[in-house]
Amino acid sequence: MHSMNGVFTDLIGLPFVDGGRDPAVGLDCWGLSTEVFRRHGVKLPDYKISCEEASLISHKVNEQRPHWRRCTGEIPVPALVVIRFAVYCDHTGVYIGNGRFIHTRKGVGVNIDRIDSPAWVKRIEGFYVPEVLP
Repeated sequence: MHSMNGVFTDLIGLPFVDGGRDPAVGLDCWGLSTEVFRRHGVKLPDYKISCEEASLISHKVNEQRPHWRRCTGEIPVPALVVIRFAVYCDHTGVYIGNGRFIHTRKGVGVNIDRIDSPAWVKRIEGFYVPEVLP
């Protein structure tokens, strides 16, 4: 693991791959989230849903809410960042501290953004930590 203050430098720049679960090939947003949590010693369940299926992703997010605790106050590291594009919560990233989160998107790949950036501050639905995972 290559990390500096929770930043996984070996992941930065990896390509976005729909359904990607292997850093050697590429990751989608959930694949990246599971990899970052894994490196923090937390195994998340896998959901094999195409990134094109926003309504299915949103449905799964809502179905899994009882297994996650919404963070209030200080955000722990790692915390799942749930992001809403348009109608659905259909994107995830991981809070890595100091106001930053790591995520991946089509055409961009794995990158780090600030949670208070104008591009994200109104899209972030919340921050969550796993309680009891199925």
